[in-house]
Order: sequence, then C-alpha cells, then structure tokens
Amino acid sequence: MTEFYDALETRPPEQREADLFANLRRQLGNAKSHSAFYRKSLEGIDPEAVRDRRALALLPLLRKTDLPALQEETPPLGGIATVEAGRFRRLFLSPGPIVEPEGDKEHWRMARALHALGVRAGDKVINTFSYHLTPAGFMFDHACAKLGACVFPGGGGNTEQQAAAIARLGLTAYVGTPDFLKIILERMDEAGQDTTTLCRALVTGGPFFPVLREWYAVRGIEARQCYGTAELGLIAYETGGASDGMVTDEDVLVEIVRPGTGEPVAPGEVGEVIVTTYNPLYPLIRFATGDLSMVMPGPSPCGRTAPRLRGWMGRADQTTKVRGMFIHPSQVARIIKPHDKIGRARLVVTEEGGHDQLTLHVEYSGEAKGLADILADAVRAECRVRCTVVIEEPDTLANDGKVIDDRRSLGV
Repeated sequence: MTEFYDALETRPPEQREADLFANLRRQLGNAKSHSAFYRKSLEGIDPEAVRDRRALALLPLLRKTDLPALQEETPPLGGIATVEAGRFRRLFLSPGPIVEPEGDKEHWRMARALHALGVRAGDKVINTFSYHLTPAGFMFDHACAKLGACVFPGGGGNTEQQAAAIARLGLTAYVGTPDFLKIILERMDEAGQDTTTLCRALVTGGPFFPVLREWYAVRGIEARQCYGTAELGLIAYETGGASDGMVTDEDVLVEIVRPGTGEPVAPGEVGEVIVTTYNPLYPLIRFATGDLSMVMPGPSPCGRTAPRLRGWMGRADQTTKVRGMFIHPSQVARIIKPHDKIGRARLVVTEEGGHDQLTLHVEYSGEAKGLADILADAVRAECRVRCTVVIEEPDTLANDGKVIDDRRSLGV
C-alpha cells in the first residue's frame, strides 16, 4: 500500500487546480507590490482576474536564459526578489552565470521526491551534490533533514573517500547525478568493499539512461529520478517505473507550451515546460525552463492525482545539462573569444555506458600547439565540467549556427 507524503498528493484534481490558482493570485499580488521586475512586467494585470489556465497563458514568460542579462543589469537578482539580497540566508552562483537565493525557509521541496523513493527517518543518505557555489547540496540536505534522515555530505568527486564512507558508515541511500553512483560502486567492487547496505538512489542533474537504470536494478538498488532546477526546486518526481512518468510536485503550477511562445499545447503534445512557484521572497511566475516534456494521460498507478510529465525529452534551445551543470551557447563563445584564429566551434555531448561525454570541436588556422589543453582548462573553469578538445581544419564544421550539439539518446 502506498504511503503518501501528505493529503495533498491525493486531492481531487479540481481541488488542486483551485488551490494552485488561489495561491497564484496571492503570489501575483505579492510580486506586483514588492518586486521591481514584476511591478513592470505585470503592469495592467489584475491578479484577481487570473482564475484559470486561459488567463494564466496571457501572463508574460520569464525565461531562464534571460536571467544572466537581467542580473547583470540589476544586480544581484535582476529586481525579481521581493526583499534586499542581504535578507536571504545564502546566495549561490551557478554556471551561466546565474545567481540563486536561498530564503529564510526551505523552498526547494525535495523531501517529497525522497519520501516517494522510500527514504525515512533513520536512513543514512550520501549526498554527492556540491555544497559550494551551487545550491544542489543544500537542496537535498534540507530534504533529508525534513524526513529525519542522516546525511553524509560527500559533495562532488573524491570517489575513493565516497566509497569508503558507504562501506564504513553503512549508508543506505544515494543522492546525486545518475552516473556517479555507478563510478563509486565500481570502485568499491575493485576494492572488495561491501555495497549491500545501499539500496535506494534518487538521481537528477542529467539523463537517466535505461541501461544505467537496469544496471542498478540488477544490483538490488531502487533508483528513481526527479526533475527540478536550482531556481524552482522540485518540479516532478518518479513514484514507480520509468513508464509511469513523473508526478508533478504539489506546490508548482506546470504548463506545457509551444517552444518559443507562451501558448499551451494540446494535451499529449510535446512542448516547453513552464513553471510557477510560490516562494514569496523570490517569485518565479511562468518561468520558462527550456526543457521539453509532455503531460501524460490518466492518473498515476501509484494513486497520486497530480498531473504526470513524460520526463525530460530534450531542450527547446541549445542550452543543455551535462553532469548536473547547465551549459549555455554564450559560455562557448566566452571560451573561444581570446583566440582570434578560431573559426567555428561546437560542443558535442554524447553518452557512453551511462556516462556523459563532452567534446569541444574548434576550427583553427595556425599553429595549434598547446591549444587543446588551454581550451580544456577554459571549459573546466567556465562550465565546471571536463571535456576533450578536438582541433579541426578551417571550414570543417557545418555552417548551421549550432553551437551545442546534444547527441544523447534517452532510449524511450
């Protein structure tokens, strides 16, 4: 029998919709009154008139890709926040670069996804997301605390130490990117360490390929994924197998629109994921994620009544996520800018054995000695991921305007 996190998960859909829109009207009033950005963007809009999705679709979008420019123009938070930056508990700086604030209360809501996985009080969770610069580590740390679970704050990298911690501390659950757990477990196998205590994993920050899901299942690990962002927190989460889709969080209002527009698509059609949240200190209204997905028909087999997303189905723009980090075309431009003899450049993302592979191809006319190493270091500094660099002859790359080429296949 399914154990639900709270009564919200089994609300009648009509009640959920009414509750979400009542919260939306309060958030619109709050944003218009206290946020410089929304005072301007929502000018002429009566919050009390926004009572259904047709009215919602008339509100302007705020695109994730617009945040760097907004924050540069009005630092540090683009005028979106309803309080001064110094009132926040923490400020993070993620690749892009994008500033993300943490308020005085936990607002990322990841506990619901961990609860659906089966994490409970007394579990010992290895959290391999970084606690530095970006908020992912804290997002899941807060969630574990809410459930009463103990956390080992592993952070990124340090594979040997992470492996030793699982064996020595008898850690029972993993949080991190989909492929890093496989790397840790393979290292433990080589060292003859006991891996049997770890039986659950919540993964995010990259595509969860079927071959990797099966690899974990064979080892007796229940691995599920959730979908969220540093700005929005939890958007959707798995409650069963991959074919069941991802149930949307109870505290977000999700739309699927035609990419490049704010117009909702027909049910079952693929479009861009648009999310509204209710954090009063940092309101995000019709936030365009750049991700593609679709709403699945019918209720979830688990008994939860919220709409389900098919999962991540690609990007509406060239921005992509690699090993938990978003990479933007503007970052590629900054990497090659100091080198005037570079022509076209293309960052190619592939997948091999469940691991993301990143290769930067650049056309270069002249002596390229040492250039590959210089560019690899620049990618690591700018994007915080490692990559291979391939130097190409001039006019080798296609003249199609593509800067980031994501060739990964989800196999679904």
